Amino acid sequence: MMSLQISLIQTDLHWEDKAANRAMLEQKIESIPHTQVVVLPEMFSTGFSMQPALLAETMEGPTVQWMKEVATKNKIILTGSLIIKEADAYYNRLIWMLPNGQYGTYDKRHLFAFANEDAQYTPGNKRLITSVNGWKLHMQVCYDLRFPVWARQSPPKDEDARETEYDVLVNVANWPQRRSLAWKTLLQARAIENQCFVVGVNRVGTDGKGIYHSGDSMVIDPLGEILYHKTDEEDIFTITLHKTKLDEVRTKFPFLRDADGFGIY
Repeated sequence: MMSLQISLIQTDLHWEDKAANRAMLEQKIESIPHTQVVVLPEMFSTGFSMQPALLAETMEGPTVQWMKEVATKNKIILTGSLIIKEADAYYNRLIWMLPNGQYGTYDKRHLFAFANEDAQYTPGNKRLITSVNGWKLHMQVCYDLRFPVWARQSPPKDEDARETEYDVLVNVANWPQRRSLAWKTLLQARAIENQCFVVGVNRVGTDGKGIYHSGDSMVIDPLGEILYHKTDEEDIFTITLHKTKLDEVRTKFPFLRDADGFGIY
């Protein structure tokens, strides 16, 4: 059966220093012996900055170009979010970069008003569900995790409970330690209610605003069991996910067939 190798990079970030973060992350990526997907934290090139006018790049800028080069060189899919300017708007944009230079994008839907993110950035209005090696991955950014409808699987259209919208929910974050209980609880909840694997990648360290991040990056299986969890330390972790586990859970416990239908507008 199909398997998927995902590598999580939990790291401290150089505050608003794009060149330093690119160099640091490239070294970490090149230390991974073999993987298919590498996941970086939210705003990996700057930290969670509310200065988009100073730090934003275009899709033709150096950080997107860096992602292309690193993905190609290492034959990986590379993903994480960064600050992008398009027309007269700024976005907290996740990029799903393929090794052939093609990419998908997702603009963070739920902007964190508590930190004034909604005043600096424009929200997205489309989900990104992408695919690799027969797996479907739903990409989200940080605060999206608090809104279950945005992640909710639609009920299967036929009797095969394995035929769902996605298999893995990926969330990249700058989630503060002071709310780490919510982060950990919601990651498990999303896995259980959507019968999917969940990969949450958070940063560690203290940012330029003095806010401490404990990481708590996690991988959770479709029953809510924690397969990986790291607190307070930088870490690079690669895990192989197996479709057999996913199909077993969805077949034995076909709960999604009983779910309510809904629409997202």
